[in-house]
Amino acid sequence: MALPRLRPESTALLVIDVQERLMPTIAARERVETNCALLARAAGALGMPVICTEQYVRGLGGTVATVREALPATAEVIEKTQFSALVDGVRAALRTQRRPTVLVCGVEAHVCVLQTVLDLVAAGWTVFYAADAISAGQVDQVEHAFRRMDRAGALPTGTLGAMYELIGDASHPSFRDILELAKRVPKNA
Repeated sequence: MALPRLRPESTALLVIDVQERLMPTIAARERVETNCALLARAAGALGMPVICTEQYVRGLGGTVATVREALPATAEVIEKTQFSALVDGVRAALRTQRRPTVLVCGVEAHVCVLQTVLDLVAAGWTVFYAADAISAGQVDQVEHAFRRMDRAGALPTGTLGAMYELIGDASHPSFRDILELAKRVPKNA
């Protein structure tokens, strides 16, 4: 039985709702922002598609500068009001890019991230979630969301593990780029 793996040629990164007026309420804010930005930079270095969603921009603002500046020029930023990020624009982007695997990060774990993961799995995508790049305003909700995602078939990973799994080998042409990013992953977070 072949186990699902993160590979740059088959994976898209989905960054969910890391927004200006939402992030001040999020537990471990700096860790989440840093890890989402590092994953975006890694995806860019590896030529992976990146989709970034923004929930109700008028009320919650745009994507925080740390993450916005890390998005590759080819990233698609899609506004939404639905909690699940699997809105028409995201679904179309994922289908166009023909990536059967989606790596998810962002906030809030028990609302938009959870509903997105459930919808992605139900629609047939293989889903990994970067647990150290996900949080919520109510920290007790995060573990419930993670358990639910696990039971639905999503696969947990971390920022560091995801980056190394994506390159797979120290001889990968982007190894040095990923190594530099890996050094910036927060420790003991």
